[in-house]
Amino acid sequence: MLTRRNLLWQLGGGLGGLALAQMLRDDQLLANDGANAFKIQPKARRVVQLFMSGAASQCDLYDYKPRLVKDHGKAWDPGEQVELFQSSPGKTMAAPWKWKQYGESGKWLNDCVAPLGAHADKMAFVHNMVSKSNVHGPATFMQATGFVLPGFPSMGAWISYGLGRLTDELPTFVVLPDPRGFAPNGPKNWSAGFLPAEHQAAMIRPNAKNPIADLFPPEGSFVKRSSEPEVLAALQKLNEQHLATRPGDDRLDARIRSYEMAAKMQLTAPDVLDLSQEPAHILKMYGLESTDFEVKNEINEQQEAQYFGRNCLVARRLLERGTRFVQIWSGADNGFPRRNWDSHEDLKRDHWPLARGMATGAAALIADLAQRGLLEDTIILWTTEFGRMPCSQGSTGRDHNPFTFTNWLCGGGIKPVVTYGPSDEWSYKPAEPEKATYCYDIHATMLHLLGIDHTQLTMRHNGVDRRLTDVHGHVIRELLA
Repeated sequence: MLTRRNLLWQLGGGLGGLALAQMLRDDQLLANDGANAFKIQPKARRVVQLFMSGAASQCDLYDYKPRLVKDHGKAWDPGEQVELFQSSPGKTMAAPWKWKQYGESGKWLNDCVAPLGAHADKMAFVHNMVSKSNVHGPATFMQATGFVLPGFPSMGAWISYGLGRLTDELPTFVVLPDPRGFAPNGPKNWSAGFLPAEHQAAMIRPNAKNPIADLFPPEGSFVKRSSEPEVLAALQKLNEQHLATRPGDDRLDARIRSYEMAAKMQLTAPDVLDLSQEPAHILKMYGLESTDFEVKNEINEQQEAQYFGRNCLVARRLLERGTRFVQIWSGADNGFPRRNWDSHEDLKRDHWPLARGMATGAAALIADLAQRGLLEDTIILWTTEFGRMPCSQGSTGRDHNPFTFTNWLCGGGIKPVVTYGPSDEWSYKPAEPEKATYCYDIHATMLHLLGIDHTQLTMRHNGVDRRLTDVHGHVIRELLA
């Protein structure tokens, strides 16, 4: 009998070969992982990761500690010697702004993230997160990929590899960077690593003149819109011929797929990024009084709301059209003046506008997904690379704290009104160090909600069956609805 697979074998190279290669990859994934990895009933289909670059201060946003208020200005003495990143311990320092309880749960949130208060009863907080590094680059890698070293796939790439795409019209994994630049490590944070290259993220800059690089021919190019289909067809034929002579090299295969996706995105992407289609009340909810504004290398509350809110709104439009994983970044590298969350000098100056802008966009995203029926199967994860110390650096800043920080999650099978893993009375270390939470546990929990056993989703690389959670991690059952 001539099956589809047999027919593709006979076709050999060209499109038949590409189709066969895809089928074999799918079969290999199911053969290696499917028997065990996909037995879990999924509660979520999509993920939004909100990444605060520079180390957002848990004790000034979410982790309320009356001891810091009581002892503000007094010597800070946790009862042990403390070695900091670039300073000596200063005095105990309370948050510069007031705290308030929200929702029926009475969750304490700081005034700087007050917009999130409306959704406090939908959220779950993890206050005993720990990092293995107090240096931004390695710590950022750890939260993004599960490893402090470069070269490993990001969480979005693993999910793309494990679950595949929801649509053929848009990328499975999209990154929306801060419009002012990249976080430490740059695009390596969302690399596919050793996974097939097709699973790396597509980067979109909604604020840029050309939000997606190389999607359309540059101005003045000899390639015209009318002739572009013929150019792409010729390019595809050359690529297929090149691929046929290099079996096992997935880089060109991924390039071919990127061109095919680009051709489709020429139609879909402009529609996704056209925020003028949104009604005025939605734009206002996201902090967008206008959809046209200039990007500046500085921090103020209105701009932060526009930067982050725009990316959150674009994320919602991507998710509802079939993108599976969207990563949104707040904070660029260390420019001057400060344009990230690394508040060594003046926390009050830096954190308020960043936090207010973030909270405005994130609160709008939660509300918008909920009203469209998408929150129930979309996980929102908020994280940062590590936290900040309960004592002052100088007089108004805070140094790095890898020993405890906060994540929060919402939607997609996450149990609301949960505060898991408390920190100590200072927000310095986990209250129970033996129960500290690492990114492995967060990643394992998220994969579980997506229907994947984190111990079974693997890729053999250099003789090792690698996985997102390395050799660690457990599902945090207390976070499951």
